[in-house]
Amino acid sequence: MPSLSSSPSAVVSALRAAGCVFAEDEAELILATARTAGEVTSMVDRRVAGLPLEQVLGWARFHGLRVVVEPGVFVPRRRTEFLIDQALAQAPRATVVVDLCCGSGALSAALAAALDGAEVHAADIDPAAVRCAGRNLAPYGGRAHAGDLYAALPAALRGRVGILTANVPYVPTAELPLLPPEARDHEPRVALDGGADGLDVLRRVAAGAAEWLAPGGCLLTETSERQAPAAVRAFTDAGLTTRLAVSEELSAHVVIGVRP
Repeated sequence: MPSLSSSPSAVVSALRAAGCVFAEDEAELILATARTAGEVTSMVDRRVAGLPLEQVLGWARFHGLRVVVEPGVFVPRRRTEFLIDQALAQAPRATVVVDLCCGSGALSAALAAALDGAEVHAADIDPAAVRCAGRNLAPYGGRAHAGDLYAALPAALRGRVGILTANVPYVPTAELPLLPPEARDHEPRVALDGGADGLDVLRRVAAGAAEWLAPGGCLLTETSERQAPAAVRAFTDAGLTTRLAVSEELSAHVVIGVRP
């Protein structure tokens, strides 16, 4: 292969041969991110091997931010920006934000950026995700905690949370082998596997939400179109005033529950 640093066409060709649909766009991002010819080659090799582009680059664009994405951490999806918009519309003056199942911390960072001065906490059971989220929240004074859902949070947050986001894993266990290889092979299973019907973690989050939300505070989570009715029931059963928001453009389904 010609020197990748001086031949964008060689990068495009390598990516296209590996099946990258948006080879030109990806090549442009790799060439803009890499600092040396060696880094270009390394990044192309990793992308050709199937790693998600965002893990190769080390960052992703999310809700206007450049979010750090470390190897092995769940990659934030563009459709999840709809959840952020819904959260800000529901609670535009929230002063305390919690992001469960935070992954890279993209959601909490986006909310921290929009809600200037808010107290922001993120939590995940995966230590790699907690480290990554800590990097993304540092500019906003936010904190990342390791642990299982609410058990990770400081007790002082009980009854004070204005926005609670939980981008929970919601792929049914039996459907994990059907995921694209990028997700199946390079993202943590704990960030994908939602149990038999995909709603195990969602139900646990919903059941505990009222204890942590402030009066009028909201819980938001993403789900699939097929799972949405059962997800809405889980929120309602937990005592939340619930509605479903849908973006056809982004194929996004967000369940919103408000503590009365």
